[in-house]
Amino acid sequence: MDAVQLQKTLRASQYAEQVLLNHQSVLEQDYAIDQFQIGLSAEDIQRFIQATTEHIQDETQWMSAMRILRARLMFRWIWQDANQLTDVITLTQELSDFADACICAAKQFARGPLVAKYGEPIGYNGKVQELIVIAMGKLGAQELNLSSDIDLIFAFDEQGETEGGRKCIDVQQFCILWGQKLIYLLDHITADGFIFRVDMRLRPWGDGSPLAISHVALEKYLSQHGREWERYAWIKARIVDPTPEGLALLEMTRPFVFRKYVDYSAFEAMREMKAMIEREVQRRHLVDDIKLGSGGIREVEFIVQVFQLIYGGSKLELQDRKCLVSLHHLEAVELLDAQGVIDLEDAYLFLRRVEHAVQALNDQQTQSLPTEPELQQRIVDTLGFANWDDFMQTLNDKRSKVTYQFEHLIQENGPSTLVESFSNLEKKLNEVLDDDARNLVYEFWHSHALKKLPAKAVERLKTFWPHLVEAVLDSTNPQVALVRLMPLIESVMRRTVYLVMLIESKGALQRLVKMASVSPWICEELIQYPVLLDEFLSMDFELPKRKDLEDSLRQQLLRIEIDQVEDQMRVLRLFKKSNVLTVAASDVLAESPLMKVSDALTDIAEVSVNATLHLAYQIVAKKHGFPIDAEGQRCSIDHTAFVVIGYGKVGGIELGYGSDLDLVFIHYMDEQADTDGLKPISGFEFAMRVAQKFMSLMTTQTLDGRVYEVDTRLRPSGEAGLLVTSLKAFEQYQLKSAWLWEHQALVRARPIAGEQNLREKFEVLRCNILTQKRDECYVRTEVLKMRQKMKDHLGSSLEQKKDGIFHLKQDAGGIVDIEFMAQYAVLAWSGTNKDLAHFSDNVRILEDAAKSGCLPSDDATDLIQAYLRERAESHRLALANQSMQVSASDWNDTRMTVCKLWQRLIDPSAVFVLDSE
Repeated sequence: MDAVQLQKTLRASQYAEQVLLNHQSVLEQDYAIDQFQIGLSAEDIQRFIQATTEHIQDETQWMSAMRILRARLMFRWIWQDANQLTDVITLTQELSDFADACICAAKQFARGPLVAKYGEPIGYNGKVQELIVIAMGKLGAQELNLSSDIDLIFAFDEQGETEGGRKCIDVQQFCILWGQKLIYLLDHITADGFIFRVDMRLRPWGDGSPLAISHVALEKYLSQHGREWERYAWIKARIVDPTPEGLALLEMTRPFVFRKYVDYSAFEAMREMKAMIEREVQRRHLVDDIKLGSGGIREVEFIVQVFQLIYGGSKLELQDRKCLVSLHHLEAVELLDAQGVIDLEDAYLFLRRVEHAVQALNDQQTQSLPTEPELQQRIVDTLGFANWDDFMQTLNDKRSKVTYQFEHLIQENGPSTLVESFSNLEKKLNEVLDDDARNLVYEFWHSHALKKLPAKAVERLKTFWPHLVEAVLDSTNPQVALVRLMPLIESVMRRTVYLVMLIESKGALQRLVKMASVSPWICEELIQYPVLLDEFLSMDFELPKRKDLEDSLRQQLLRIEIDQVEDQMRVLRLFKKSNVLTVAASDVLAESPLMKVSDALTDIAEVSVNATLHLAYQIVAKKHGFPIDAEGQRCSIDHTAFVVIGYGKVGGIELGYGSDLDLVFIHYMDEQADTDGLKPISGFEFAMRVAQKFMSLMTTQTLDGRVYEVDTRLRPSGEAGLLVTSLKAFEQYQLKSAWLWEHQALVRARPIAGEQNLREKFEVLRCNILTQKRDECYVRTEVLKMRQKMKDHLGSSLEQKKDGIFHLKQDAGGIVDIEFMAQYAVLAWSGTNKDLAHFSDNVRILEDAAKSGCLPSDDATDLIQAYLRERAESHRLALANQSMQVSASDWNDTRMTVCKLWQRLIDPSAVFVLDSE
């Protein structure tokens, strides 16, 4: 070995002296290969471990061989560090690669005896379960020190049991035993030392909790109990030796760590954490600790991770685990200036080099500078300084630059906008409020509920109030906005994180005030389900896209066990409510076009129906097995032989806010043949149970409300008929027994969920039924009779009409008149113009009627424009929680257009006296 370099190595490390004494011959062999001049790739390290453990079956021998390998490689790394043959980035990467390889080797070695004793661990999905090892901290970021602990969390994908006969245990217990053995193999101190000290305290609930946790349990923990410091810790989380299940688990944690918007709520938590760090430094007098002391490594990491937590959801480049990579990204996105990045990077690299020098002395996990002169001199010699004072001068210069950046991070006033003095705002507010509104404010501030709040919550509420008042005073109708928002403030004042978010984000508060001014319906939704406020504050106010909706709901439901019905219902309800709220916000704030709003609302309903049908089918099939279809094929999850038909507004792609769903269930199963499960039932009973389970999942009232109200009365024979009908029975009914009004309803019917082949069969059947040749006079008479019934039951009364009231939907010239004319066009004319039966929505039906020459183009355009205007107003009224009764005089022109066409198409004898009718 090179004598000079050897001397530097031994000067740098008393531990290296001991390793050389114990393993000189093998170290000389290692040195002979490359003189420790080159780095080690992950593959090189893997080959070392393979060669070391290849033929070892005995646990004691394995532990000894791996510990000796660790000593050999540590000697190499200390040599390279002391002689400046490596750099901090390379060294920490190689140490991390070694840790990963050791974990994988220990995991593999530990598995065999467990499988021999208990059998393979099999999840309920039928797959063999792996122990998922999550690296946290420096190992997660691949920035391991020379003498780091490794922070780990153990998980597994799915519960289940081993297939070991009488020695069968559940998957969790198997993984706990697996994890315990892995820790023992790495951590246990023998005559040869240890491989890595293992710290498991970052797992959910910490010490005393189960050592391994399922994907579902981890997701539940993070969503319900995860704290801000855990978000901070999970930034660096990484799967060791990743599998698809491991990567899916890690992906599940990312929304917990990185909120999808600028996370203003994190400011307060980070301020508290920063203050705690400052207090700890002062209390423990950590002057000589290069990690925890003022200006130390932890402060550099904290600066980077604070920005990651706050902005990482909206700036994806900030999600990198490595400190220096994210530090440079902070400059790129203009959150730190170039000089600040240079100073922090320079200090970080120097501090990590010092850290390695300190730890190399005795292979100890320490960041404290030595106090003994001899050890101080070793540090000085290793780092190339003339004396200790010169070293400390350089160290303190670099730490002072870190301290400067740390002290200017998330200042106490944060990004909040300064507001006027409280007294001025209160005076202005009182000037615009009436007595009732002033009393409401007074009662709020003197309420019993507020007196019971913790002092900190009251303090935040008082901080928030001037911001709210300022935003309310800037709105078009301050009193309306404030009165509508007061119940919402009461419902969230214990969840002070929402108040912090609104304080920190003036834009979010202004949007909330505008929404309240326009829509009491939105306020009521937020009051009843405060959890939606989190979604509302994070919205980008773009209409949701169908694929995004499908992906989002699928991911949310994917990890819920099939028998966890309450969790499934909660996800379905909040999915629907939060996305409808997004549409409403886009409608109000971005003024999205009516047709696109209806499309989005219909997409939300269809995605919900599809997911609910899939769940219902799975639940019934798990208990009873699968049925056989009418052609003798097995009805699997991919071949369900079941469809849901949407009628009315959902069928016509015209859903509004608060619309219920008119649905009909159709199957294509052999009703007599039994299912193939342990508890077989007939195909008929299977189809019935799927429909019943669907209704239960969709309509059961829970704390989160319902997904949708569902009306199934349009099925064959109405309420007297069966809940689900075979395609053949549906065809027979429609051709032989259905009334014309049922064919009229079929105009606005289309398949919205279920198997594609059966959907296509239904479409063919619908088209055949609608395109039958009918006598126009008969159609006109029947349509007119049905329309008159609706007017009598649902339209405005004579007194209301005299008072100048017009029911936008049900009165003459309203929405239903236009819908009936479109349906008349299909029933009367599609016998000779089959294209008229193609679409289920009114606008395209009217367009096709014009294209085919059945309806003059100008008439079709007039009807479409009237229809869109009336529907747009109905949307606005729904958001405002107002009835469909409007001032008749405002709608005379539109109504006259519709009524003249009604007279020409349907009822030549109709006489209209509008304005007062």
